[in-house]
Amino acid sequence: MSLVQRMVVVLGLLGLLQPALAGDEQQGEQHLRPDQVRVKITRTIPWVDVDHFGETIRVMRIQDEDHRLTDDFARTSRPCPPFCIHPMEAAPGVKTVGELELLDFVTHEVKKGSGILIDARMPSWYETETIPGAINMPHVIFTTPSRQREQVLKLLGGVRNKQGKWTFGANVPTLLLFCNGPWCDQSPHAIQELIKLGYPAGKLLYYRGGMQMWKLLGLTTVVPSPIMVDDEEEEE
Repeated sequence: MSLVQRMVVVLGLLGLLQPALAGDEQQGEQHLRPDQVRVKITRTIPWVDVDHFGETIRVMRIQDEDHRLTDDFARTSRPCPPFCIHPMEAAPGVKTVGELELLDFVTHEVKKGSGILIDARMPSWYETETIPGAINMPHVIFTTPSRQREQVLKLLGGVRNKQGKWTFGANVPTLLLFCNGPWCDQSPHAIQELIKLGYPAGKLLYYRGGMQMWKLLGLTTVVPSPIMVDDEEEEE
């Protein structure tokens, strides 16, 4: 069982998730030939195939050149506080990445088992749609002391001494965290708390663009099986 699968079990999720489905706008585009793709990811990359819990998902951009966002991610103005614009750096020593770096991370680090892509939003958001390859670890797991948090930190390679302090070795997995976008504080909070707990900043990555930028670029999302980690009310 892979590290990600063990995480799923520890979080109280399903041991094996049901096959995920690409978003409605993209289901008919998954069988295009490379020469039929007009809206590519880069000049030389028409799509990237990502493993999402045993199901291969083709990540590509929506081909409808007139497509517009119409859901909540089309909103430009949310009251601040609490939905303030966050800095590029989530914490000192943590690298901020974009979409191409995220895709490279999923196809290499996650595939090798040396990295985990973490959707740090509350479960109700994750269930609606997420980035292929992401596992849901709500930020509250890291920000709130609990038995669940201890189990997760142990799986990540943490060792807790008699004084209650966590230490992590050099071979811990790299974690790439995201949430809803530059106005969302869930992944920054998770990152900052992980560092407070002793997780090395150099092993943490921050996708600041989050779901809003991912969807703005028309990239494939998936709808996971219904999953609930806890009963707390959703946050944005």
